[in-house]
Amino acid sequence: MGRVILHSDMNSFYASVECLYHPEVRDKPVAVAGDAEARHGIILAKNQHAKKYGIQTGEAIWQAQRKCPDLILFPPDFPKYLYFSKRAQQIYADYTDQIEPFGIDESWLDVSGSVGLFGNGLTIAQEISARIKQELGLTVSIGVSWNKIFAKLGSDYKKPDAITVFDHGNYQDLIWPLPASDLLYVGSATGRKLRNMAIYTIGDLAQTDIKYTRPRLGKMADVLYGFANGLDVSPIARVGDICPVKSVGNSCTAPHDLKCDEDAKMLITALGESVAMRLREQGLLARTICISIRDCNLYSYERQCKLKQPTDITSEIIGTAILLFRANYNWQQPIRSLGVKVTDLTTGNGAVQLDFFTDEKLREKWEKIDKTVDWLRGRFGNNCVQRAVVLQDKAMAGIDAKADHIIHPVGFF
Repeated sequence: MGRVILHSDMNSFYASVECLYHPEVRDKPVAVAGDAEARHGIILAKNQHAKKYGIQTGEAIWQAQRKCPDLILFPPDFPKYLYFSKRAQQIYADYTDQIEPFGIDESWLDVSGSVGLFGNGLTIAQEISARIKQELGLTVSIGVSWNKIFAKLGSDYKKPDAITVFDHGNYQDLIWPLPASDLLYVGSATGRKLRNMAIYTIGDLAQTDIKYTRPRLGKMADVLYGFANGLDVSPIARVGDICPVKSVGNSCTAPHDLKCDEDAKMLITALGESVAMRLREQGLLARTICISIRDCNLYSYERQCKLKQPTDITSEIIGTAILLFRANYNWQQPIRSLGVKVTDLTTGNGAVQLDFFTDEKLREKWEKIDKTVDWLRGRFGNNCVQRAVVLQDKAMAGIDAKADHIIHPVGFF
C-alpha cells in the first residue's frame, strides 16, 4: 500500500483566532498587523473578507487601509496563536504519531498506518476538518496525496475550508497546469530562471529534460523535477523527533534608521546577545558568522566570515559581526534593519583544535561570565543585564531580541 499524506493548513490563522475572541467583527474585513510606530507596520494575516479587497500579507498598513478604509486591525498575540496551534496538534495526534509542523499553522501528517482504523485519507481529512471546526471554531484546508509536495499543493488548491485529493489518476490533469511558482521552493529568483527557459507550469517542469535545467538551476533542477513528477519520498518526522539545527539567527527592524557605526553597533550587540544565548541553550558552537543588511530603500544583502575555531562566546560573536559590518558597509544609505546569524554548527562537547595565538584563559573567563549572565537573565528577564553600549539609545535598550524573535518554518530539507 502506498503512503497516505495529509497537509493541513489553518485558514487565515491569526485573523481567524482574533475573530473567535471578537465575534462582532467576524463578518467584517479583519487583519492582524504589526506596530507601525515600531516600524513593523505590515499586514501579518487577513481574513476572507479582507482578501476580497485585494489586501496582501506583507504589505504596509497604509496600503491596506487605502484599499479598505474600514479594515479592522488587531495587534499580534503569539501566545494565543500558539495555544490554538497546540490544540490542533493534539487533534492530529489522535490519528498518527507522524506529525511534522511547517510553521505555526501548517502540518504534514502521515496517516498510512491509520487507514485500517479510520478509513482512507479523504475520510480522515474530513474527520479532522470537522473536529477542528467543532472543537476550535476554526477551519482548515487539507490536501491528501501520496507525497508531501502534492499534499501541500492540495491544501493550497482550494480555500477556505476545503479538502483536495491528488492521486496517481488525476495529478497530471489538476497539478501540471498550475504555475511553476506554486511549487515549493520556486521563489521569485527560481521562477524567473524557469520563465527564461520557457517553463511556465508544473507540467512544463515535469516534462523538461534535467540536462536542460541543471546548468541554470544546479542541484535544484533534480529536486524540482522530482517534486513536479510526484517522486518526493521524504519522510514525515515522528512526534518528539528533534530536527537538527542548521543555523541560529535574529534580525530586527531598527526603531529608527541607523546612520552611523555606533547606531549599527548597538543593534548588532542586541542581536548578537540573543544569538549567543540561544546557541548555549542548545549546547552548540558556531564556526561561521553571517550578517544581513537592509537599507532604507529595502535593498538587502548578506556577508559572512569563518572563525578559527567554533564559539558560543557572546563577545566573540558580537565582535566578529561588528568587524564584518564595518568591512562591508559604506553608509551611502541609512540602514532600516540588521540581522546576525551563525551557521556551520557543532556540538559543544566535541574536541576543538587549539592554537598558539588564542588566549584560552581569557576565553574561559568570558565563558564563565556568559553562564552567569544567562542565569541572571533566566531568573530576572533578558533585559536585567545589558551592555552599556546598548543603553546609549532608549529605543535600542528596549529591544529584547531573544524574547521577540519568531520561529519561522524549518527548511524542507
